[in-house]
Amino acid sequence: MTRPTHSEAHEGSLGARLNWLRAAVLGANDGIVSTAGLVVGVAGATDDRSALLTAGLAGLLAGSMSMATGEYVSVSTQRDSERAALAEERRELKEQPEAELEELTELLEARGLTREVALEAARQLTERDALRAHARVELGIDPDDLTNPWHAAWASFLSFTVGALLPLLAIVLPSAGRRLGVTVLSVLAALFLTGWSSARLGAAGPRPAILRNVAGGALAMGITYAAGALLGAAGV
Repeated sequence: MTRPTHSEAHEGSLGARLNWLRAAVLGANDGIVSTAGLVVGVAGATDDRSALLTAGLAGLLAGSMSMATGEYVSVSTQRDSERAALAEERRELKEQPEAELEELTELLEARGLTREVALEAARQLTERDALRAHARVELGIDPDDLTNPWHAAWASFLSFTVGALLPLLAIVLPSAGRRLGVTVLSVLAALFLTGWSSARLGAAGPRPAILRNVAGGALAMGITYAAGALLGAAGV
């Protein structure tokens, strides 16, 4: 009870890696769908390669920066909350150690231990490192591994950029007569892959995730293309 077993530590690190992988897949998916919708919409209005490249690059940079900023702000807020919770726990341990020992005992009891075993475990954990024990058992926080906003921001930036590059390259590299078809097929294939990957990482059946992903991407491209075609026909 005084320290996590090797298997528990392995499961924790595996869970963290899976969360990062899932976030990366979803970030790439956002990059694919948003950039594909943008360039396909522009393609509905014009087949000028420079216009498509400009729109695609603008969407890629704006989207990746937006994702990175949003993740940085969100995770920074989470980290501030974790630090505040640890500071409050440190104060309570200093001012009312007996009450905190009883609280830890009750938490361990709630996990299935008998009163006697929970009390002995709480005492041993408190003697070893009271703050770490309360942080992990009560708050679900590892004081040595707080969330890092910069890691989250860079991960979101890179995953979105990687996803956005696919529709951007698919729309500007082929000839004018083939670029729309190549883009749509490439995007749908990529969405199939990200839908399958997200389902596998979440230990869920892949078919619903794939159908949602592909249908959503196809709908986004269809709507933006129709809007671009209407604007192009109107001479806007």
